[in-house]
Amino acid sequence: MRGGRTIYYRGPRLTGTLEEEQDKDRRIEELTERISSLEAALREVTRPYAQLVEQLGQFQSMVNKYFRLLDLYQKHGAISVDTIFPEVKDPMSREIMRILMDRPGLNISQVSEELRSRTGSSSRRIVRARLDGLVKQGLLVEEDASKVRTFRVSDRVVRKWSEVLGLS
Repeated sequence: MRGGRTIYYRGPRLTGTLEEEQDKDRRIEELTERISSLEAALREVTRPYAQLVEQLGQFQSMVNKYFRLLDLYQKHGAISVDTIFPEVKDPMSREIMRILMDRPGLNISQVSEELRSRTGSSSRRIVRARLDGLVKQGLLVEEDASKVRTFRVSDRVVRKWSEVLGLS
């Protein structure tokens, strides 16, 4: 009593037996273990959803690439060398690029023959000049296999095509 009033303490009892304290500690440990197991179970349950979200993102990216291809096709009627590389202005050079994209590793004579079958005419000398120009532009790569010079599209061209097709 204090000044005529009685003060009641409503907090936890400070006088507990050792047995009660051990029981409280045991319950706290059990609750901590339960919480840990619940957290682990929650992580396991949410893992498939995280994977699903990742797969949906990949699918959305693929759909966007597909629509970009459709847009290119609609605008240009085809996805061709001149669409991807507008700097190739000469029709013969464009056709040479198409030939080497279809059949890499051809030599000058083979490119000339294929060009002749596609367009009706070609000169080996002009084909050689166009090939050299495309090599200088970095669109083709010249390979010296034994005594025969062969040509293929450069890695830069492959990367550019992959970007346009959405494969990169």
